[in-house]
Amino acid sequence: MDFDVERAFEQVQSTLSPALDIVAGRVDSAELPAWCEKRGWSEFLLGLSEPDLERCEAEGLAFAASALPAVPDSLSELAARVRALSRLPALDAEPVPGQGEDYRGVSSRKREQLSSLLGALPKLAAAAERIVDVGAGSGHFSRLAASHFSRVVLGLERDPERVKNASARALAERRAAPFAVQFTVIDAGREPLLLRPDDLAIGLHACGELGDALIQAVAESGADLALISCCLQKIRAPVRPALSKRGLPLSRETLGLSNLTSQTQGVEAPIQLTMQARQTRYALRRLLVARGLDISPGAEMRGINRRRAHAGLQDVANRALAQRGLKAATFAELGEHEQEAVRDFALMRRWSLPRNMLGRTVELSVVLDRAMRLREAGYSVCVATLFERSVTPRNIALFASRDAARLPRVQATRDPLL
Repeated sequence: MDFDVERAFEQVQSTLSPALDIVAGRVDSAELPAWCEKRGWSEFLLGLSEPDLERCEAEGLAFAASALPAVPDSLSELAARVRALSRLPALDAEPVPGQGEDYRGVSSRKREQLSSLLGALPKLAAAAERIVDVGAGSGHFSRLAASHFSRVVLGLERDPERVKNASARALAERRAAPFAVQFTVIDAGREPLLLRPDDLAIGLHACGELGDALIQAVAESGADLALISCCLQKIRAPVRPALSKRGLPLSRETLGLSNLTSQTQGVEAPIQLTMQARQTRYALRRLLVARGLDISPGAEMRGINRRRAHAGLQDVANRALAQRGLKAATFAELGEHEQEAVRDFALMRRWSLPRNMLGRTVELSVVLDRAMRLREAGYSVCVATLFERSVTPRNIALFASRDAARLPRVQATRDPLL
């Protein structure tokens, strides 16, 4: 059966609306969250064994719940709804293999993303006079699209240095890509995207409000679209307003929940190491607060690569303190806050499970709100997963055209754990 975007939108809204207090209630201490106490879930969560806790973190509570004992009825029902919503169709398209030179300097995961997106676009690209790559970055997709589809490509990017480098490389490769590739500096969050009706607009991992700006520009211009969104919390305003008539406004902090993904092996590290790094970050925040600093949750690593948390508390604490002109932490300080973090984080891991399982639902709420905005503007839309989760968990693609025949085909819905 075809994936019904409007029906899915209504199901996401009806699942998320009663749970808005959960997604808004970030767990940043060991204190029992009010939303958890109100629903009577604390006894179950506290009773989880360590193996069951790790299973919930690896698979997601929505998928582990059916095999766990004594799950409260209301939590079981919510898990079942989330599980059903997470099953999306996969795109029925063959990735476009590239030559080694095409992908010089591109990571293996990025290569898979580029080749999968190219494989999804033949009908949309054939109907386009111009391809507009919004958030072009280093210009890899722009150059590949010009060569593969024999189309003029315009790459839009707000970082002048990236535009300079991408333009230089495109000029050097001009003989291999006879169709012009032009890059220009634009901040799409502040400047209008002047799309044409015969454009194909591309947003490969267009973050936050850039994705929303792209949707609005497409709806107003009549251009076709391929959008894979990412980092939905990257917005300047505290709240993202809905684009469609029935969408839900969501806060920046709630949108950040969509970045969480349950899987045994993450994109960067196994789940056990990821949880240890989060515990280290919590210990760091405790230490900084004890030093008299006003540190909001998530701000403890500001200015420090988040991967540094894998190196342990001493490393990140001394970096964070030096950054603020404070003396290095003593062994006694480190020991005290590490010990407290072990105790508190054991509770935080449990309280976080119901909220974390709603991350994909939050992501879908935004994707389907965008799809509905385009449907209201007369578009046909297609929503499907484009990549394997091992390539990137942010794998939901939105394709749109006023000619439904241009949209890519999809396969049957699939288990999102695969």
